[in-house]
Amino acid sequence: MEKDNIIRSKTFQFSLNIIELYKQLISKQEFVISKQLLKSATSIGANIREAQAGQSKKDFLAKIYIAFKEANETSYWLELLEKSNFVGTNISSFLAEIDEILKILNKIIQTTKINIEK
Repeated sequence: MEKDNIIRSKTFQFSLNIIELYKQLISKQEFVISKQLLKSATSIGANIREAQAGQSKKDFLAKIYIAFKEANETSYWLELLEKSNFVGTNISSFLAEIDEILKILNKIIQTTKINIEK
Protein backbone atom coordinates (compact mmCIF):
# COMPACT_ATOMS: atom_id res chain seq x y z
CA MET A 1 0.00 0.00 0.00
CA GLU A 2 1.23 3.47 -0.83
CA LYS A 3 2.20 5.33 2.33
CA ASP A 4 1.55 8.79 0.90
CA ASN A 5 -1.95 8.04 -0.39
CA ILE A 6 -4.12 9.27 2.47
CA ILE A 7 -7.53 8.28 1.10
CA ARG A 8 -6.33 4.81 0.16
CA SER A 9 -4.82 4.26 3.63
CA LYS A 10 -7.85 5.69 5.46
CA THR A 11 -10.38 3.61 3.55
CA PHE A 12 -8.36 0.43 4.00
CA GLN A 13 -8.14 0.96 7.76
CA PHE A 14 -11.81 1.95 7.87
CA SER A 15 -12.71 -1.33 6.14
CA LEU A 16 -10.74 -3.28 8.74
CA ASN A 17 -12.56 -1.42 11.52
CA ILE A 18 -15.93 -2.11 9.90
CA ILE A 19 -15.09 -5.81 9.64
CA GLU A 20 -14.60 -5.86 13.42
CA LEU A 21 -17.92 -4.07 13.92
CA TYR A 22 -19.55 -6.54 11.53
CA LYS A 23 -18.29 -9.44 13.67
CA GLN A 24 -19.85 -7.81 16.75
CA LEU A 25 -23.17 -7.34 14.97
CA ILE A 26 -23.23 -10.93 13.73
CA SER A 27 -22.53 -12.19 17.25
CA LYS A 28 -25.67 -10.29 18.35
CA GLN A 29 -27.69 -11.98 15.60
CA GLU A 30 -27.97 -8.82 13.48
CA PHE A 31 -27.67 -9.99 9.89
CA VAL A 32 -29.39 -7.41 7.66
CA ILE A 33 -27.87 -4.02 8.53
CA SER A 34 -24.51 -5.64 9.24
CA LYS A 35 -24.32 -7.09 5.71
CA GLN A 36 -25.40 -3.80 4.11
CA LEU A 37 -22.81 -1.93 6.17
CA LEU A 38 -20.04 -4.40 5.35
CA LYS A 39 -20.76 -4.23 1.61
CA SER A 40 -20.96 -0.45 1.35
CA ALA A 41 -18.01 0.27 3.67
CA THR A 42 -15.58 -2.13 2.03
CA SER A 43 -16.69 -0.98 -1.42
CA ILE A 44 -15.34 2.53 -0.77
CA GLY A 45 -11.69 1.48 -0.81
CA ALA A 46 -12.23 -0.98 -3.64
CA ASN A 47 -13.65 1.77 -5.84
CA ILE A 48 -10.79 4.09 -4.95
CA ARG A 49 -8.32 1.44 -6.08
CA GLU A 50 -10.28 1.00 -9.30
CA ALA A 51 -10.26 4.78 -9.80
CA GLN A 52 -6.50 4.91 -9.43
CA ALA A 53 -6.22 2.32 -12.20
CA GLY A 54 -8.63 4.33 -14.37
CA GLN A 55 -8.02 4.79 -18.06
CA SER A 56 -8.71 8.52 -18.05
CA LYS A 57 -9.54 11.44 -15.75
CA LYS A 58 -13.22 10.92 -16.54
CA ASP A 59 -12.98 7.22 -15.66
CA PHE A 60 -11.18 8.18 -12.44
CA LEU A 61 -13.92 10.69 -11.59
CA ALA A 62 -16.71 8.20 -12.27
CA LYS A 63 -15.18 5.65 -9.89
CA ILE A 64 -14.51 8.28 -7.23
CA TYR A 65 -18.19 9.26 -7.46
CA ILE A 66 -19.11 5.63 -6.82
CA ALA A 67 -16.80 5.57 -3.79
CA PHE A 68 -18.48 8.78 -2.57
CA LYS A 69 -21.94 7.24 -2.97
CA GLU A 70 -20.84 4.11 -1.09
CA ALA A 71 -19.41 6.28 1.70
CA ASN A 72 -22.68 8.17 1.91
CA GLU A 73 -24.59 4.88 2.16
CA THR A 74 -22.19 3.69 4.84
CA SER A 75 -22.90 6.85 6.80
CA TYR A 76 -26.62 6.04 6.63
CA TRP A 77 -26.17 2.52 8.03
CA LEU A 78 -23.93 3.81 10.81
CA GLU A 79 -26.44 6.52 11.75
CA LEU A 80 -29.17 3.89 11.82
CA LEU A 81 -27.10 1.70 14.14
CA GLU A 82 -26.32 4.65 16.39
CA LYS A 83 -29.96 5.78 16.69
CA SER A 84 -31.24 2.24 17.23
CA ASN A 85 -28.81 1.65 20.12
CA PHE A 86 -28.49 -1.92 18.90
CA VAL A 87 -24.76 -2.28 19.37
CA GLY A 88 -22.88 -1.48 22.55
CA THR A 89 -19.92 -0.14 20.60
CA ASN A 90 -19.56 3.62 20.32
CA ILE A 91 -20.60 4.33 16.73
CA SER A 92 -19.54 8.00 16.91
CA SER A 93 -15.92 7.13 16.08
CA PHE A 94 -17.08 5.32 12.93
CA LEU A 95 -19.25 8.30 12.01
CA ALA A 96 -16.30 10.65 12.48
CA GLU A 97 -14.16 8.43 10.23
CA ILE A 98 -16.76 8.26 7.47
CA ASP A 99 -17.35 12.03 7.64
CA GLU A 100 -13.64 12.59 7.13
CA ILE A 101 -13.60 10.15 4.21
CA LEU A 102 -16.60 11.92 2.65
CA LYS A 103 -14.85 15.29 2.95
CA ILE A 104 -11.67 13.97 1.33
CA LEU A 105 -13.62 12.32 -1.49
CA ASN A 106 -15.60 15.50 -2.07
CA LYS A 107 -12.37 17.47 -2.34
CA ILE A 108 -10.95 14.91 -4.79
CA ILE A 109 -14.12 15.20 -6.89
CA GLN A 110 -13.98 19.00 -6.95
CA THR A 111 -10.26 19.06 -7.81
CA THR A 112 -10.67 16.43 -10.53
CA LYS A 113 -13.56 18.34 -12.10
CA ILE A 114 -11.36 21.45 -12.28
CA ASN A 115 -8.51 19.46 -13.81
CA ILE A 116 -10.80 17.91 -16.43
CA GLU A 117 -12.03 21.37 -17.47
CA LYS A 118 -8.46 22.59 -18.07
